[in-house]
Amino acid sequence: MNGATYGNYISGRWTTAEGTRLLAVRNPAHRQQIVAQVAIASEEDAHAAIDAAAAALPSWSATPAPRRGEYLRAAAAALRRRRDEAATLLTREEGKPLFESRAEVDRSIALLEFYAGQGMLLTGQTFPSALPGRLLYTVPCPLGVAALITPWNFPSAIPVWKTAPALLCGNTVVLKPASLAPVSAAISAECLHEAGLPAGVFNMVVGPGSAVGNALVGDERVKVISFTGSLAVGRALLARCAPRLVRVGLEMGGKNPHIVADDADIDRAVADVIAGAFWSAGHKCTACSRAIVMAGVYERFLGALVERVRQLRIGDGLEPSTQIGPVISEDQARSILEYIDSGVREGAQLLVGGQRLAGGIYDEGCYISPAVFANVAPTMRIAREEIFGPVLCVMKAESFDHAIALANDAQYGLSASISTRSLALSMEFARRIAAGVVHINSPTAGLEPNVPFGGWKDSTSGYREMGLEALRFYTQLKTVYVDA
Repeated sequence: MNGATYGNYISGRWTTAEGTRLLAVRNPAHRQQIVAQVAIASEEDAHAAIDAAAAALPSWSATPAPRRGEYLRAAAAALRRRRDEAATLLTREEGKPLFESRAEVDRSIALLEFYAGQGMLLTGQTFPSALPGRLLYTVPCPLGVAALITPWNFPSAIPVWKTAPALLCGNTVVLKPASLAPVSAAISAECLHEAGLPAGVFNMVVGPGSAVGNALVGDERVKVISFTGSLAVGRALLARCAPRLVRVGLEMGGKNPHIVADDADIDRAVADVIAGAFWSAGHKCTACSRAIVMAGVYERFLGALVERVRQLRIGDGLEPSTQIGPVISEDQARSILEYIDSGVREGAQLLVGGQRLAGGIYDEGCYISPAVFANVAPTMRIAREEIFGPVLCVMKAESFDHAIALANDAQYGLSASISTRSLALSMEFARRIAAGVVHINSPTAGLEPNVPFGGWKDSTSGYREMGLEALRFYTQLKTVYVDA
């Protein structure tokens, strides 16, 4: 089953795939299945996409913001009509269970609708002047051509949450989705096309970072770059762009803690930690990687956690009973298993899981049983480095101060959670935790489209995505003095 064949989307049309190399997008649940084939873009294709975006910029930036919002609203309606198809394709290309894929597509729809509504509200401020008769105000203006580089773990939502505010603010866009899972982004491109978006306003090219990514970030016409990916690539991108002072937003790694307090509802805490750590096979920058449990409930929590993890159903994400799907690729599987081996070598106790599954359907894909480690020291690799897979470290804290110190002992500061019945403890946690996203009595993973998203420390370059903060990222201010 080879699925559809996609070209690249440049200047309002899909470029022909004839004569170009094709990338086979494979189903991680059944590696022999090809979900789709996508034309691999070249540097010339990337520059052609920038040509189209630059040519479309004057007209698009002059289009009133409410009208720009109407295109996003129409794209949301188109995606809603294709919700089931889009969710099924997302599961087939990325692996997550269908219930998670539906939720992701729903988030993409909500993001388009949210930013569509902001078209009526995109405005600056007026200020009182020290001089009589003077009108003083600011106007948010587009930056120009935006290059958006997105990962494979949320192949629908992340491209949308970058694209929608960029377009609403009057920028034109060149999107480079991850080559492992580009089909969901292509579905969004088709919905924008169906909405009647003018040619060149949105473009999409698929290809390796060494060619396509470098072409996008190195082109002088690109004025704003948004990247989600690894810390190493993000740092290199920022260093490359610094000499020309282009605006760069980076969302990178996480090593997210979930504190379980002495007064926690243990059953609920276990459910929240499992959802944070293992849904989407741990393929989330907001995934719970460290459960930091108070000594008074440590043994009870650990016993309940291991029992629940043993019961998790692992399989093809299209099967209704599946709770955890495959990891996305053989390379990712090897990396995860190497981390698990390193945890054992360093002396952590592997209580459950952590094996490459075999037999039956498991021979067809990349399946790893969720791993729970105990006796994890803060200096171990599994406690410090982002694994991006179904691996959880459980650590014991002797006091709340100790728990906070363990939670904050990480180079990343993306997301953090606490399970507690105490309002006072919740508020103290929210005040003291070094993270950009804070959850009280909910998993570390889980976002709403109308609020800012981003981290502290090495998780980010300082800007925020989603919510109204994204509109600030994609605009520059003009201050106007009017005297009669």
